[in-house]
Amino acid sequence: MTHPLRLLAIIVLLSAQPTAQAAIDEAYLAQLQSQARQMKLAERPEWLKLLHYVPRLTTFGYQGLVDSRGFYLAADGKTDPQAELDATLAGFYSGTLESNETQNPRCAFIARHTWLDAQLKFDAARLPVRDCKRFQQWRAALNSSGLTLIFASAYLNSPSSMYGHTLLRVDAKDQDEHTRLLAYAVNFAANTDETNGIAFAVNGLFGGYAGAFSMLPYYAKVREYSDFENRDIWEYQLHLTADEVDRVLMHLWELGPQYFDYFFFDENCAYHLLGLLQVARPEFEFTAQFRWGAIPSDTVRAISTVPGLVARTVYRPAQATQLHNQFNLMNAHERELVHAISLDQLSAEAPGLNELPLARNAAVLETSMDYLNYRRAIGKVDVADAGLSVRKIQSTRSRLDIIAPPIDIHVPEVKPDEGHRSSRITLGAGRRAAQNFQEAQVRATYHDLMDQDAGYVRGAQIEFFSMALRHYDSFHTRVERVTPVNILSLSPRDDFFHSPSWKVSAGWERVKAAGGGEPLAWVLDGGMGGAWSNGQNSMLSYAMFDGSARFNGALDRGYALGAGASTGSYIDCVNSVWRIHPYLKTMRYFAGQQDSTLSLGLEQRVALSRDMALRVDVARNRELQSFHNTAAAALLVYF
Repeated sequence: MTHPLRLLAIIVLLSAQPTAQAAIDEAYLAQLQSQARQMKLAERPEWLKLLHYVPRLTTFGYQGLVDSRGFYLAADGKTDPQAELDATLAGFYSGTLESNETQNPRCAFIARHTWLDAQLKFDAARLPVRDCKRFQQWRAALNSSGLTLIFASAYLNSPSSMYGHTLLRVDAKDQDEHTRLLAYAVNFAANTDETNGIAFAVNGLFGGYAGAFSMLPYYAKVREYSDFENRDIWEYQLHLTADEVDRVLMHLWELGPQYFDYFFFDENCAYHLLGLLQVARPEFEFTAQFRWGAIPSDTVRAISTVPGLVARTVYRPAQATQLHNQFNLMNAHERELVHAISLDQLSAEAPGLNELPLARNAAVLETSMDYLNYRRAIGKVDVADAGLSVRKIQSTRSRLDIIAPPIDIHVPEVKPDEGHRSSRITLGAGRRAAQNFQEAQVRATYHDLMDQDAGYVRGAQIEFFSMALRHYDSFHTRVERVTPVNILSLSPRDDFFHSPSWKVSAGWERVKAAGGGEPLAWVLDGGMGGAWSNGQNSMLSYAMFDGSARFNGALDRGYALGAGASTGSYIDCVNSVWRIHPYLKTMRYFAGQQDSTLSLGLEQRVALSRDMALRVDVARNRELQSFHNTAAAALLVYF
């Protein structure tokens, strides 16, 4: 049996354009084309989805999203669904024989052929029949029985995965819940080896990469997400019929050698995976609601809201999440033993272990092995010979006559698709420096640390394209700030986990100029430090060293460069309904416009529902040796 990966690699080399032409039954072809026009097949959603047509944003008509040559057979097939249907029917008469380099259009576009055959009832005597052996071998190797949508949580250290990532798992008939890792996963990603995050972000914003589908073993992605990147995984098993699964796989075969221009916010992994999945049923309209942007968690929400589509949800915690659970079940002495043993500072046969009850002794040894293996997986070299240390711990554990009970992993009460919606509008009013104001804010996406954590990664703030308009009673309305990007990562530190916390924000905001006025300056802020959580995870505190740069011609010398620090705590009360954030920020601008700024404040959020909240913020600020107070209240609506 041919390996699915090998077969998919082969089809990347294929050309869908016919290289030879069989005798065309002109009369029958004209009959089919006429019949298709009468039935208006080119206007049917099934055809539009198979060709990835979307309505043009500025003019009437359609635009095909596939950008590789050969997918659209008609010269104007990328913009004319009818012309493409006519050319496809003509292409089915191609005499191209299947080889390692070529495919007949009947096989290269097998989903199109299957659907058109079902509508037009092809006469096999007048239209050539092809075996499509390579496709049949590939489908047989997959042995598919179902599909599962996979969501991996956000990973802030990778620009391509800041919002999370989705992929599709092909579940085989002979697999069960214990062997699902052996299934194949369908992934869409940008084809690039770029390691520079800024370069990737820029090219991703402007379609600088080709995005393509690929298949790989599911266990490889789980290892990447769970072991290396510490990302929890959610599996949404879909309730689809065998025919619906077959339609998705036939279209995947068609897309194998094709590519799309990759765009970070809209034509990304989440969007094109929905485009693949929606061919399963004519009534699925997944991509239409994400034409302006596709966030993975929002696309999962679109799937989960279809009645009966999600049959079951499975939570697969990351290795770090499992370790956190294990540590939380231990007392301080047991955690000290794990730390010392895993770092080879204490022998696995030390007397202190034998003093523990047998079950706790086993738990300490097993957790020590898990933590040591975790450190090895993420590339941390803490001991001279980690492999030898693991074998010593295993040897000691094997002599304990006890079977440790499975660890009960806490499943989050709120799944990623059940969290607050990612866009937000804010309407409020307040008073600043004895001036009343009214303010409207809009955030395109996605989550900040004052929002409810449920369904999101704790400590991860990712905001793109937010803007605030403010009207003061004493003068006209003005743009208060425009922030294209604002990222904050607070990773709690303890004896076992030492990830740094960091932040970066860039955009325009109002600042005081030494000569008077508050111009809208270009501002770049960043910081690095640490974060700490209490045992109940109800408080997340941080301390950071910060840097800031401001640029505007109205500033003294046109710029200001500074260094400073910030600290604060996010504290949850009343089961996270009420969150408070006391903070202190200080900055010394030592170059350009010199100044010492200070901000002492308290932010508060009260959740009214999943998608509605109240904010009340107060602050005492100093800028250019002048103090002023700010207080504001606002209603937040997520949509």
